[in-house]
Amino acid sequence: MYFIRCWRRSTAVVTSIRSIPAKRLLCSGSEDDTVFALSSGQGRCGVAVVRVSGPSSALAVRSLTRVLPAARIASLRSIIHPQTQELLDRGLVLWFPGPRSFTGEDCAEFHIHGGPAVINGVLQALGSLPGLRPAEAGEFTRRAFSAGKLDLTEVEGLGDLIHAETEAQRRQALRQMAGDLGRIYQDWSDRLKRCLAHVEAFIDFSEDELVEDGILNDVDVAVRQLQTQIGDHLSDQRRGERLRTGVQVVIAGSTNAGKSSLLNMLTQRPAAIVSPTAGTTRDVVEVPLDMGGYPVLLSDTAGLRDTTDSVEQEGVRRARQRCGDPLLGNPSLTQTRHRTHLQKSTEALHQYHHYRDVDLVLAAEGLRLALSSLGRITGKVGAEEILDVIFKDFCIGK
Repeated sequence: MYFIRCWRRSTAVVTSIRSIPAKRLLCSGSEDDTVFALSSGQGRCGVAVVRVSGPSSALAVRSLTRVLPAARIASLRSIIHPQTQELLDRGLVLWFPGPRSFTGEDCAEFHIHGGPAVINGVLQALGSLPGLRPAEAGEFTRRAFSAGKLDLTEVEGLGDLIHAETEAQRRQALRQMAGDLGRIYQDWSDRLKRCLAHVEAFIDFSEDELVEDGILNDVDVAVRQLQTQIGDHLSDQRRGERLRTGVQVVIAGSTNAGKSSLLNMLTQRPAAIVSPTAGTTRDVVEVPLDMGGYPVLLSDTAGLRDTTDSVEQEGVRRARQRCGDPLLGNPSLTQTRHRTHLQKSTEALHQYHHYRDVDLVLAAEGLRLALSSLGRITGKVGAEEILDVIFKDFCIGK
């Protein structure tokens, strides 16, 4: 069910969605389903983790192990197929009754041996139980979001942590997953709510002299402070985005200047052919590096010179294309949505100042739009249209 608030206005009626229906935040199955999936990586390994989440999690544990273990205590159990009574494995079983679980629902984990036959046997056993189905990609995390366990910035931090390849990426992902970024946006949202409430009160009750003098001046000061802080936040030269996606470094110059030798020295292996003959490098040679915890894509290119060799000409053309304007081409989509919503929020705050002395109703609408844009970052407002984009990078079981 949608919850709609109608704002009392003489000039217009403005509606805002106050919450998103929980069922539509989930994947194609019902929120009443119990889902299961392999939550550890694919392939042979010493230990694999199979996660179960939903109202029938306790039934699943009892069906495969006969006894529900104590909450949040690892218990060694024989894992048995509920239909054939065949012993599938012996492993650790953990029971997490909701809401104190990752998803906020009743959850269980089976820590089993990582051979494909064992994993398939346990997954088939779970699939034979009524009310259980395989989880869709990102569904555990999506359920955690629906239960209020994570906001969208924390969800993105979890995704970044899963895909982190360097130390600096790991640290940044952990900070975001811990809610550092979300707390900044939530603080701004709380302050904007207060400003909006004061303007609303002035509109509705100033004629009755129930509002203190100077309240709008306080709002003006608060809005300007928010504009300054959001502006400073946007003026980060995309450091966080560069860290997530990596930095591309191109080695370019004249022929036989030592470009390939430099590449080999940095990579500490013969990644590029080195020869005294000019024009040895024809194509672009790319090598990913971890430099001080930052991901770097190092590119060795053909020497920049005039040549009649058609193959070398193509190499020079590709080299020039890699030293071009970094603003050309499509920008990274990793955290671009944060930047977009923050810019929209800033524009809406300008609308407040523009209409402040002309039409206070329109000025208040500027604050409301700014609040809505901030809410879209954390998922507090209008999150549904961006959920698929965020969760599509998750693997099943994450």
